[in-house]
Amino acid sequence: MFQKKKINVRIKKEKDTHIISNILSNKSQSLTLKKPKWLKIRLPSNLKKINKIKNILKNYKLHSVCEEANCPNLSECFNQGTATFMILGSICTRKCPFCAVKKGRPLAIDLNEPKKIFQVTNKLNLKYVVLTAVSRDDLKDGGANHFAKCISELRKKKDTKIEILVPDFRGKEKIALNIFNRYPPDVFNHNIENVPRLYTEVRPGANYINSLNLLHQFKEICPSVPTKSGIMLGLGEEKKEIISVLEDLKSVGVSIVTIGQYMQPSKYHLSVKKYITPHEFKEFEKISLSLGFLKVFCGPLVRSSYHAEKQYI
Repeated sequence: MFQKKKINVRIKKEKDTHIISNILSNKSQSLTLKKPKWLKIRLPSNLKKINKIKNILKNYKLHSVCEEANCPNLSECFNQGTATFMILGSICTRKCPFCAVKKGRPLAIDLNEPKKIFQVTNKLNLKYVVLTAVSRDDLKDGGANHFAKCISELRKKKDTKIEILVPDFRGKEKIALNIFNRYPPDVFNHNIENVPRLYTEVRPGANYINSLNLLHQFKEICPSVPTKSGIMLGLGEEKKEIISVLEDLKSVGVSIVTIGQYMQPSKYHLSVKKYITPHEFKEFEKISLSLGFLKVFCGPLVRSSYHAEKQYI
């Protein structure tokens, strides 16, 4: 089990009202930062492919994290005929104040979802599929078995690689890992998201050490499967803290890392404290490579599943 010496991590449960009051307090004390020019996105002139993907997902009653999380890269990815499937519904049991995905009591699992994902994968002729999910703390296995069913179904398409971007399976890690040991993906991804000092604010209900342990333990049971993690910047973290997180990820066997800019989905979410410049991202890329990561993707619009197939090759 991973343990970091002298780490100052304080993760505690917060009441919803306390979290919201903190967010509102932070917003009232800070001016809204103007979005820099390097974050402005041009919409493609041809919307046919984008609408095609949206209609296919709608017809099959499937969700994409691209739409549910208001991803800034949606138009580019959909225009290229790719999407990241979000399984286990569209309602998350967590209330992370940076995330645009709906929160509340989830609906029943769609048992036909694995087959529908396989059908859409065939329809779009996808060679690389990313499966992510909302957190399902209400399920005994955190949703791991449903991930496995999707993986098993997609294995019927021999030329398709599968990446899973999983939640932390809080308290159910052993159950989930036993399942993934039997049904391993081609890439195992779990986002660390930010620095431990800000976890109470950014990821209430999550635990930095537990997330590192999840990555470490998966690597121990499936050493041949690459592990991957992502960090979002601009929430008040310091450079030395970011480097420390990168060192931790490397120490638990992570080989692929993504570093991108946090962007506020709405006025009700955490505000951006700083926009990281392309030059600063380039510096973090050099630092990450010097630490020994095999693949590093840094940039303002980089997301964990953005061009995921290129990250894998």
